[in-house]
Amino acid sequence: MFKVLSNCNFIIAAAVLTCISLVKVNAQDIALVPADEKTLLQRVTDGKRDIDWANMNIQFSTAADAEFNNGSFENMAFKVHRVRLEVLGAFREKFSYHFRQSFNKYTNPNIPLDNLAGSVELAMVGWQLNDNWHLTAGKQPVQFSGYECWVNAIKVRQYSDFNNTIPAYQVGLNMAYSLNSNQTFNFQITNNRNSTLNDQFMYSLPDDVEDSKIPLLGTVNWDGYFIDRAMQLRYSLSYGQLAKGENIFYFTCGNVWDKKPFLGYIDFMYSREGLDSKGLITSSYDVEGNEVVTAKNVEYFTTIANLDYRISPHLNMYVKGAYEIGNIYKSSEYFEAGNYRRTWNVQLCAEYYPMEDSELIVYLHLSHKNVHLTEKARIFGSNSYNQQRISLGLVYTLPVF
Repeated sequence: MFKVLSNCNFIIAAAVLTCISLVKVNAQDIALVPADEKTLLQRVTDGKRDIDWANMNIQFSTAADAEFNNGSFENMAFKVHRVRLEVLGAFREKFSYHFRQSFNKYTNPNIPLDNLAGSVELAMVGWQLNDNWHLTAGKQPVQFSGYECWVNAIKVRQYSDFNNTIPAYQVGLNMAYSLNSNQTFNFQITNNRNSTLNDQFMYSLPDDVEDSKIPLLGTVNWDGYFIDRAMQLRYSLSYGQLAKGENIFYFTCGNVWDKKPFLGYIDFMYSREGLDSKGLITSSYDVEGNEVVTAKNVEYFTTIANLDYRISPHLNMYVKGAYEIGNIYKSSEYFEAGNYRRTWNVQLCAEYYPMEDSELIVYLHLSHKNVHLTEKARIFGSNSYNQQRISLGLVYTLPVF
């Protein structure tokens, strides 16, 4: 035992000496750099002002969740729903940057398409070309519309199925044109996925499906603000290719009224897909004994309605509902045309703000979700179900600088 302790002490001492040596070396290296040496940014900007503004924050959301299935208690556990590091800023008045990484997402360092770990949500640089035009390059939000889709995810307690399964962040280019201070058009082209074709889909693909050589998604978006910016309208059309000859079309829109003490919105989301990229209809076939193959010719439609009422500076309450349907619009080998699923979800939430000037929130959230599978889906062996969740949680955006 003494021999083991002696060896441990020796190893610790060696590690400490090594660290001291590295510090000395680094200090010597720093000393070799002249004090008046310019940074790369200073060289590019000819020594002018480097940073207009910069911000770093950590977004954190945790809760104690009690889960119920079909009215029966399933489990209760403490969960960290979101931890995200965000860095953003601007320099030289015309340039901006935005980086954000999520620590709740699976990350694969060997993603072949965009060469970026999946946990990185944003990695983009913006350039204000003139008063009207703004260019954004890098990994960015796809210009889908709808308040639930584009609001900061830290404010969403539970997403609709539609928004929970769309590819919200992709690498590409966006050109924004400001018609005036209240209206903006976005013209965007991005990847349709960030990995291989097989990785994009939850289930195996039909034998006749071939990979696309141009897996891109084009989006046109309009944002408008009216009535002293209390009314916010956001509409988008997107079209792209999932696989060779298998395309996808999106129409998404958000209609928002934001004037204290009320915040209300109605979102409409529609997609028509050559292959079931969301996997919701295909999942009805996911029963033991079935060989699951991704469905073709699917369409989804979602309506989301929400009303917030700020009772006082310290208390906010909201009620939210979503209704979603999933159809096959054209029969294929495994699936006949028709309606397969109808989902509705109701949420109630009370949010307490201990400090008026802080993003610290303590909330109590209640959710009931019912998934009705039609006869066309039940012939595969699946059954309708409902889920309930009670969450007591905390949300905080911690400003680092």
